Formats: sequence, C-alpha cells, structure tokens
Amino acid sequence: MWIEENDKLQATFKFKDFMEAFSFMTEVAFYAEKQNHHPNWSNVYNTVEIHLNTHDAGGVVTEKDHLLAKAIDGVFEKYK
Repeated sequence: MWIEENDKLQATFKFKDFMEAFSFMTEVAFYAEKQNHHPNWSNVYNTVEIHLNTHDAGGVVTEKDHLLAKAIDGVFEKYK
C-alpha cells in the first residue's frame, strides 16, 4: 500500500468514520514518538494520508521511514 516517490513514502488509509481515523492516528502517534520519527499527515473525515521521509538525512526515504511504515501497517490491520 506504500508508494515511494518524490523522496517520500506515501500511503492513504480509509476508515468507517472520523472516530476510527482519529483513533488510528492516536495509536500511530505513540509509535512515531517511540521511534522519534514523526510523519507528515493529514486527516479529512475518514481518510488519513501519510507521507514519510527523514528530514535529518536531507529529506529522503531511509530505513527509519520503512520501520515506521511497518508499524503503521500493523496498527491499520486492527481496523480491517
């Protein structure tokens, strides 16, 4: 589900409603904080868009991004 282009990993996640999308974002925030790697993301109603790249590596995709993407996928599995 992740696409790598323009020096970022990108994915879009759809949920049944706003509360589910917000709950997903809250859980992802704990993983991001634990990894000290914070996503660029947006939320409109039931849709969350996430863009990952590593700012301190010059704004390119690194292993940090792939690790956080994997954690995000694990969170999303709970909502399927």
